Amino acid sequence: MSETRFAAGATEIEPSGARCVMWEGDGHFRTTGPEGTWALGSLLGASLEEGDVVVLSGDLGAGKTNLTKGAAAALGVTEPVTSPTFNIQAVHEGDNLTLFHFDLYRLDDPDQLGDAGVLDVVGVEGASLVEWGEDFADALGADRLDISITRDVSSPPGEEPARLFSLSPSGPRGCALARSLDSSVRALMEFLDA
Repeated sequence: MSETRFAAGATEIEPSGARCVMWEGDGHFRTTGPEGTWALGSLLGASLEEGDVVVLSGDLGAGKTNLTKGAAAALGVTEPVTSPTFNIQAVHEGDNLTLFHFDLYRLDDPDQLGDAGVLDVVGVEGASLVEWGEDFADALGADRLDISITRDVSSPPGEEPARLFSLSPSGPRGCALARSLDSSVRALMEFLDA
């Protein structure tokens, strides 16, 4: 197995993190440990383009922000990335693309999206990763990639559960982004087997 790093956009995935990402069929992935979720996020970030919208759903602590940290690293963001729970929006300048990171946990009505400035940006400028956006998916646009993150309940007791990722694309760009992430994860698996 190669101990060199796998390139993902502006960052590289360490072998230890790469081994924590598994492809489980089209649009389905498993990660073990935070480094695996970060690595999957890096692959996602390397695929992002202007106007992309990714809606992240999952329980508290599922890995939404860690996935976003990996995506930000792949875009060349060097500043710390944290969940903007109280600010609702954080803007991170990458090398060639701005990442808009939203946390809609505190919102409960789609009308609040406009008041918070979400609709001014999503699908228009940069790439948008939206935590807790599942209740607002329709308002966020029809061309997007929804990623559901769950804990693997079959993980051994006393161990941090693996994370299961399921992609639900809609629209042409959402489908292209899902295909790109799928392809990147499979390429990572081949890289590890080389």
